[in-house]
Amino acid sequence: MRIAGVNLPKEKRIEVGLTSIHGIGRKLSAKILEEAKINKDIKVQDVSEKDEAILREIIGKLAIEGDLRRKVAMDIKRLQEIGSYRGYRHKKGLPVRGQRTRFNARTRKGKRKTVANKKVTTK
Repeated sequence: MRIAGVNLPKEKRIEVGLTSIHGIGRKLSAKILEEAKINKDIKVQDVSEKDEAILREIIGKLAIEGDLRRKVAMDIKRLQEIGSYRGYRHKKGLPVRGQRTRFNARTRKGKRKTVANKKVTTK
């Protein structure tokens, strides 16, 4: 099944399979299936053509995939342009939401760079 330009994994339950679409998590997936009146425990490959059309219609109304990525990118760019603290942190590649950087934040800061100690001269 292909929805919003994403191939859903066939062997997974439909509730989990929908989460492979960027912008849809477990909670939203459950809400979509409830609205479409589809059992959340059936496999993606077992969804009927009629149910697939209903899912496409419901998901078509949401901001997902490319639209969502573009919106997030524009929000970050706006923060950088107005010179906000969060924009500055995004630009520098540092944690944005108040996490400490002294010991953690390796995924954002990159590999450790050791700073050599000052050499002591002996008399």
